[in-house]
Amino acid sequence: MIAVLVIDMQNAYFEDPALKARQEEVVAACNSLASAAREAGAYVLLVGTVHERDKSTWSLNMLDDDQGFIFRGSEQAEFVPGLLTADLPRLIKTRDSAFFGTDLAMRLRNRGVDTVILAGLSAHNCIAQTAADAFAHNIRVIYAAEATATENAEAAESVLRVFTREYRQAVLPLEEILRFLESGPPA
Repeated sequence: MIAVLVIDMQNAYFEDPALKARQEEVVAACNSLASAAREAGAYVLLVGTVHERDKSTWSLNMLDDDQGFIFRGSEQAEFVPGLLTADLPRLIKTRDSAFFGTDLAMRLRNRGVDTVILAGLSAHNCIAQTAADAFAHNIRVIYAAEATATENAEAAESVLRVFTREYRQAVLPLEEILRFLESGPPA
C-alpha cells in the first residue's frame, strides 16, 4: 500500500522568496500527485506544522531566538491557496519529522502502508527528517521531484545524495510516479 504525504505546504513557508518563486509550480505538482494517488486508492495525508504561542511546542532554535511562528489559528498555519485539501485527512506536527510525537506510524501501519511518496517542503529539513524516520520504520520512500521544494538547494542535494545511496530512497519525476500509481511498480 502507498501513502502520499504532502508536508508543510503552508503560508508561513512560502514567505521565503526562494519558495515563493516556486509556489504555483509546487502546488500544481502536489495537486496532480494527490489526485492521482486518490484515484489509485492510495492514502493521501496533509501534514502541517503548528505551534502554540505559550512556547510549549517550540523547538530549541525557536526558544534560543525567542521567536515562534506558525501559531495555531494564524494565517501562516493555513495551507497555501490552491492546494487541494477537501476531504483529506490532516496530521499536525511540531517538529521536522512527521513521525515525531504524532500518530503517523500507527496511521500508516493501520492502512498497511509499506511505501510513502513525499511531497511539499522543505527537502533538506522536514521531508528529510520524515524520510529518515520512515526508513527507521522499514517504510520505503520515494521523493516526488517536482512536488518538493527547498530554500537551501545545496543542503537538499547533500541530504538526498546520502539518502538515495544509504537508505535506497528514490527521487523520481512526477510523470514516473503517476505511471507507478496507475499501474504499480516497474518490473
